[in-house]
Amino acid sequence: MEANDFKSSDPITWCPRCGNFGILNSLKRALARLGRKPSDILLVSGIGQAAKMPHYVKANCFNGLHGRALPAAFGARVANKDLTIIVTTGDGDCYGEGGNHFIHNIRRNPDITVIVCDNQIYGLTKGQASPTTDEHMVTKITPRGVILEHLSPLSLALSAGAGFIARGFAQDTDHLTDLILAGIHYKGFALIDVLQPCVTFNRKNTYEWYAERVYKLDSSYNSADLGSAFLKSLEWGDHIPIGILYNVSKPTYEQKAGLTD
Repeated sequence: MEANDFKSSDPITWCPRCGNFGILNSLKRALARLGRKPSDILLVSGIGQAAKMPHYVKANCFNGLHGRALPAAFGARVANKDLTIIVTTGDGDCYGEGGNHFIHNIRRNPDITVIVCDNQIYGLTKGQASPTTDEHMVTKITPRGVILEHLSPLSLALSAGAGFIARGFAQDTDHLTDLILAGIHYKGFALIDVLQPCVTFNRKNTYEWYAERVYKLDSSYNSADLGSAFLKSLEWGDHIPIGILYNVSKPTYEQKAGLTD
């Protein structure tokens, strides 16, 4: 299979240079390397710019309500053990409206891969602050700056018990492709939080801003160490780690429920 085998004919409506383009290209390349047919793939999304991604991939697609992608993905996982199920969602969709589903699907540990297109803003609804928006950032609904600390989604996922947690950068598509493929191969709930610029509504967290700060975890890092993963999950500001922060094997929901062969 090649990446073009997963190319949809739908016209793309994202803004030019949107970070979603890098994520889309990485996803199609990962699916090509996976070696499964488009009919074997189900992409599930909610509402938002990231939720448009399934329309731009030739595969099965389900669009749910805002914040409700994970329940639909979980239902599909229980109903069909043969599908490769991938959720594409945004920081507002997953960590805001869908925060409760996020926590409890981590607890269930179904075999799904969740790619969060984290642009730290509500892009589709025109630039409101999201749970991951940096403190003090000025947005349309916070003209004097955000007064809340930004949510650390990787720390939240760790504390909820996730077994696979990674972070990528939309501009580094080779690295992101590897992360997505690793997440798909992981048996259980795999979270990949992707730093992606919103070129229209987030003028702080730009490609240049991220490029000056992100660094890759190297071979000396132990991704099976929970303490190290927590420390890395809290790094933000001048230094932001990308790569697989945590990777340990855990029984899946399907195994516990006797749904596997």
